Amino acid sequence: MYPYARLGLEIARFRRAPRLGLFDTHVSHHRCWPQDLDPWIELNNGRTLTLYDLGRIVLIRRTGIVAAMRREGWGVTVAGSSIRYRSRVRPFDRVEMRSRVVGWDARFVYIEQGMWRGATCCSHVLIRSALTDANGIVATERAERALGLGRSPELPDWIAAWARAEALRPWPPMQG
Repeated sequence: MYPYARLGLEIARFRRAPRLGLFDTHVSHHRCWPQDLDPWIELNNGRTLTLYDLGRIVLIRRTGIVAAMRREGWGVTVAGSSIRYRSRVRPFDRVEMRSRVVGWDARFVYIEQGMWRGATCCSHVLIRSALTDANGIVATERAERALGLGRSPELPDWIAAWARAEALRPWPPMQG
């Protein structure tokens, strides 16, 4: 079940926080509760992605993107992700989540997020997100105009390489 109560608390916690610049980092803190655990008594991989939602939603609110989305009648969707898990998050561990927009290409906005326990990065995710309307994906050029943005900074090589690899991936998958 989606943690709507936690989402509401995150939104409330940051409702008066200063606005962030588009490329600034949103920092939030989260605890691993028993309902977040898998059978190996660590943060479930699916719940990890859900917790990343909490950081990403507040990030886009604090940068002003949500206000523009409402004005334009847009939604937002995750169009892909790549995650690395490196250190277990155990029950009641507190993690610091860092979330930031890295840039965009013609169709997608790339957001990176990490969960840290002290100096240890427990996991890191790259999210490929898209703004949507009734006709599908909104071109980022249109979003640039609506948000009053310039062009995206050049994507780091590792993100650009991932985007190229995703473009080569067959769709629909597993045909015949």
